[in-house]
Amino acid sequence: MTAAARDRDPGLQPERTRLAWRRTTLSATVVALLAGRQALHSGASPAALVAVALTAVAWLGLLAVAHFRVRRMGVARPEPLAPRGALAAALCTVAFAVFAVAMLF
Repeated sequence: MTAAARDRDPGLQPERTRLAWRRTTLSATVVALLAGRQALHSGASPAALVAVALTAVAWLGLLAVAHFRVRRMGVARPEPLAPRGALAAALCTVAFAVFAVAMLF
């Protein structure tokens, strides 16, 4: 075992990661709420309503990935994020951008 591995405090990195996931879900919540507000104040066209509904679905997907990841961070040496989870989080993030553009038209 190396000196760096012995000196590592296993509680700090998982805690920082949990906090980062919580900040991410908070940001996504704000994005989803602002999208809904924008759609309602701009006349609520059918395309905007569909974009808001899809934004809510993307938000729920990101929330599920984050919840799963935060639960897995409860041990001293958590497993790395699975490629499937990383892909889901990335797709939800890209979906937010696509739906935001769709709301403009």
